[in-house]
Amino acid sequence: MTPARPGKAKSSAAAPCVNIHATAIRLGKAGAAFGAPASAGVLLVGPSGSGKSDLALRLIALGAELVADDRTDLFTRNGALWARVPARIAGLLEVRGVGILALPHVKQVRVALVADLGKAPDRLPEPARFATPAALRLPLEAAPPVISLSPFEASAPAKVAAAAAASTKGLYREDVNPN
Repeated sequence: MTPARPGKAKSSAAAPCVNIHATAIRLGKAGAAFGAPASAGVLLVGPSGSGKSDLALRLIALGAELVADDRTDLFTRNGALWARVPARIAGLLEVRGVGILALPHVKQVRVALVADLGKAPDRLPEPARFATPAALRLPLEAAPPVISLSPFEASAPAKVAAAAAASTKGLYREDVNPN
C-alpha cells in the first residue's frame, strides 16, 4: 500500500521527515475494549473527502487523542515509523459542516497501524505492511501493518481499535479459514 501523495522530504540532523496527506491519532481510551495499547498511533490515509477527519473525530469521541489532521509529518526513530503534527496546524481538526476546531492534542506518536480509507476492504484480507515514503528508508518488514477500511461504517472506530490490538498483541488467527 502506498501513502497518499507524499510531500517534499525535509532534512534534519536527526532523520529525514516527510509530510503526507494523512490524519494521525493516538488511541488512548478508544482502544480499551479490545485491549489496544493507549499509546498506539493510527495513521489514517486516503484521498481528500475519504473520511479521515470524520473517523478521527469519532475515535476522539471514544477517548482517542488528536495528533495531526490532514497533513502529517512522518519520521523514523529506533527503526519504527512515527507521526507528528506540523506546528502550523497543531491541535486543529476540520469537522465538515462545523468548521476548524482547536482541540487538545499530542505532538507525536509511534505508528502501530495504518488504515487506508481509499480502498474497499476485503472480507478476509491478506496481511500487508504500509509502504513508507522512500526518503524515510524504513524497511518494509519494520513498517506498520495496513488495513483497508470503509470509514463511514458505524463499526469503523471499533475496527480500528480491534486491528490495533490484534497487530500489537499478535491476536490475528491466520490459520483459521471460515470458508
